[in-house]
Amino acid sequence: MRKLKNSELNRIDVEGYKSAEKTSIIVVLDNIRSLNNIGSIFRTSDAFVIEKIYLCGITAKPPHKDIHKTALGATESVDWEYVEDTLKLIQRLKEAKVQCISIEQADNATMLQDFKIEKNQKYAIIFGNEVKGVQQEVVSASDYCLEIPQFGTKHSLNISVSFGVVLWDLFKKMRY
Repeated sequence: MRKLKNSELNRIDVEGYKSAEKTSIIVVLDNIRSLNNIGSIFRTSDAFVIEKIYLCGITAKPPHKDIHKTALGATESVDWEYVEDTLKLIQRLKEAKVQCISIEQADNATMLQDFKIEKNQKYAIIFGNEVKGVQQEVVSASDYCLEIPQFGTKHSLNISVSFGVVLWDLFKKMRY
């Protein structure tokens, strides 16, 4: 085996990303405090060609050097918008027939591996604050709650790790 050079990866440029067919996933960040987590989410969103990221509440917006440090330019490719009130955004998305999914540990949550994708359905995945999680009112307004199974002593994963796990699982179910 030989590691590939960046020039051999055949990645699209920003203009190619903008015109590429998008994965039917919208990302909602509900009061994320870490700029590095925000940047990581942009970068992972770029990798899976997601449709849009909504930055809500206290979630910082580009341009910012700490977001850029981990996003590595993905703030230029991935469409994003700031919305102050997460709950109002969820209501707007639901009116547009987008199914809203909070990623949270909750009673009656569906385990990630058991979640079934509906063909031709658009989804919004909602990730919450690193300490408090997704706001209860947002969880209550969601169509689904997904939980990542965990078996160790810790109660949660870092949001950027959770995001990668959930996005890969949904992308795989949609595309393969």
